[in-house]
Amino acid sequence: MITATNTPLVVDLDGTLTPTDTLVESIIKLVKQSPLNLLRLPMWLLRGRAGFKDAIAAHVSIDAGLLPYREPLLDYLRQEKSRGRPIWLATAAHRSIAEDVATHLNLFDRILATEAGHNLKGQAKLQAIRQNGGDAFVYAGDSRADLPIWQAAQAAVLVGVSPGVAEQVKRTVPVEHEIHDKRAGPAVLLKALRVHQWLKNLLLFVPLLTAFSFLEIDKLVTTILAFLSFSFAASATYVVNDLWDLDNDRAHPRKRHRPFASANLPILHGLAVAGAILVLAFALAFAVSQGFVLMLLAYLVLTSLYSLVLKEYVLIDVLMLSLLYTLRILAGSVAIGIATSSWLLAFSVFIFLSLALVKRCAELVSLEQSGTQSTRGRDYRVGDLVVLWPLGVGAALAAVVVFGLFINVPETQARYATPHLLWFVAFGLIYWLARLWIKTSRGEMHDDPVIYAIKDRGSRVTVFGMIAVMLIAHFLKLDIAL
Repeated sequence: MITATNTPLVVDLDGTLTPTDTLVESIIKLVKQSPLNLLRLPMWLLRGRAGFKDAIAAHVSIDAGLLPYREPLLDYLRQEKSRGRPIWLATAAHRSIAEDVATHLNLFDRILATEAGHNLKGQAKLQAIRQNGGDAFVYAGDSRADLPIWQAAQAAVLVGVSPGVAEQVKRTVPVEHEIHDKRAGPAVLLKALRVHQWLKNLLLFVPLLTAFSFLEIDKLVTTILAFLSFSFAASATYVVNDLWDLDNDRAHPRKRHRPFASANLPILHGLAVAGAILVLAFALAFAVSQGFVLMLLAYLVLTSLYSLVLKEYVLIDVLMLSLLYTLRILAGSVAIGIATSSWLLAFSVFIFLSLALVKRCAELVSLEQSGTQSTRGRDYRVGDLVVLWPLGVGAALAAVVVFGLFINVPETQARYATPHLLWFVAFGLIYWLARLWIKTSRGEMHDDPVIYAIKDRGSRVTVFGMIAVMLIAHFLKLDIAL
């Protein structure tokens, strides 16, 4: 149906114009500003909903230019605007947010929003609409809470509503326009939990492999439980990290498509799932051992420090990443009760420092290609590549040197039947690490380097080849004279 051009089209904000919830995002920004602000929230709630929003708006603001918007709805609003139709914004969000959105979109003729102790939701919103324009209006909303307003309107615009709500609206009022949303399915949730990043936690199996204990069923099962525990805990931290980084991710050419940044997954749903899997992670950790629980706690503390503070400091962030990778190997050792050699720890620190620098250099190369000179939320500039590049390659070569020294120590000579075969592993490391750095220089490193190495066929062949040589060197006695 086509409504008269003089009938105002009144549009809701949260969940309708933008699929996100600006109040929840404001609370996250408030806590990010200072975790102590969590203690203020209960006191502000005593002021009522409007007073609560006033207090939050006084401390933080939302960047309207970074918010995700429903483009099909914006296209429809622009079309109606071109017909000369009045477009209003009516929202329970604070007026400061509504005005920023209106300024950014340059679409709205009037703004109705929460302010001065008056929360504009439900019947209060309907009353404000009638006071400003009478009973002749069309309302665009998204949820069951909008039913009283739709029932009082001349027509409805349905935006991503559930089938049940849509049916209720259609029984009482004509539908002028309808915009369907793709419902967030399991794939979106799995993407938010970054299940593909669980591959990093395969590092917990390294002590099992280097001790050649993988045929001991009890240790293998224990390591699998430890792997699942770390993976669930990691997914919970990824959710928190993504929420902490909403603005930075939205400004990033690739990360803006993440589930929370794009608002394809509601923030509160993500937090609920993160809480549940964190409980599961600790349940599995207690099933492994008390020592492993402490390792999991250490991992969560260090990851939180990285996400909240340390990742903003140049070089500190890559050192922390290398430490977190090494911590996974230590956790695997604790899980099965096998001591980690100092050689393995030294090798791990250098190789993971190199991989962390690959990740950072890949981001800077991507920014350079897009014409951007600095990262948002991190203290890195494209010009830093001249320092980071040799530092990363140097760390890779240091890892190879440590491995070469390890081949000739008495411990290795006693453990391996043919230790000299390990020199083929050293050459494999040189090739593999150099390949990663070449891919980075070409701008082809779009994933975390550990994930990329597992997905990349050349890397997989090289890594499996090195593992095969290690197994042969351990079990097979060959007469090699050097």
